[in-house]
Amino acid sequence: MALFESYERRIGQITPVLEKYGIKSLEEARQLCVDLGFDPYTIVRETQPIAFENAGWAYVLGAAIAVKSNCTKAADASKAIGEGLQAFCIPGSVADDRKVGLGHGNLGSMLLSEETKCFAFLAGHESFAAAEGAIKIAEKANKVRKEPLRVILNGLGKDAAQIISRINGFTYVQTKFDYYTGELAIVKEVAYSKGPRAKVRCYGADDVREGVAIMHKEGVDVSITGNSTNPTRFQHPVAGTYKKEMIDLGKKYFSVASGGGTGRTLHPDNMAAGPASYGMTDTMGRMHSDAQFAGSSSVPAHVEMMGLIGMGNNPMVGATVAVAVAIEEALTK
Repeated sequence: MALFESYERRIGQITPVLEKYGIKSLEEARQLCVDLGFDPYTIVRETQPIAFENAGWAYVLGAAIAVKSNCTKAADASKAIGEGLQAFCIPGSVADDRKVGLGHGNLGSMLLSEETKCFAFLAGHESFAAAEGAIKIAEKANKVRKEPLRVILNGLGKDAAQIISRINGFTYVQTKFDYYTGELAIVKEVAYSKGPRAKVRCYGADDVREGVAIMHKEGVDVSITGNSTNPTRFQHPVAGTYKKEMIDLGKKYFSVASGGGTGRTLHPDNMAAGPASYGMTDTMGRMHSDAQFAGSSSVPAHVEMMGLIGMGNNPMVGATVAVAVAIEEALTK
């Protein structure tokens, strides 16, 4: 039985990477990590339980590369993880063309560096996938940072934001936007736990203007957009508008578009496979993003369709950070 999904289409790229780092097999790569006291495969399962087998093994390879490269800093380990993820990309796929594996490694590295102050999951509505990513970042990132990384969820709908906050132990921040003055007021804050999850601030906006105001209030400097729900109504317009306003202010803002590629978007021309596939959500992401990923922010099967691995892009951000931190802890203890 094959070790993971689409094994035959991936192993041709994986084997040379294993050989490059003197690793005989993926099983040996996993044992290398386990012997140091952490298991990337298990971390992936903890982050998104419905992730595919190939996701767990991709992180095993990335972690082993980091160990072999003696990456004692999580930010460096994250980039090495990206090399492992890239090796799992199917040749000729959207993910391969966009170098999404390397992109995830670079994004994780940004979140683990002191230059990044606030990271936002920018969603069509507050989602469990964004929560899965946020939980791992909240639990792990600040173990290796001097200044804590602030993490927020910014989505459409105050009721959805409160529900997600309550279920996951985040802090729900209720806001009211004054359309006459353009000012954003905080009505109340409710923390649904006392641990690190409470540090995640969850907002629900009524529209794009309020969403942009939330981004400014928190000083977001890196974000990742959701892909399928309300893309024309909220997250892409928010990211694009905020990008323009940050440029006008002379401030840095790195925008990641999580999805696009094929299927699960708005346009029939998006159903053809391959890097040339354009659809409405994909196109909107290209207009504001500094990095364009591929596939759903949440659904493993859709990211798998893009030729990457079976794991939502949002949970993947959390997994990258968590595995990178585990590597730093293992190599410096």
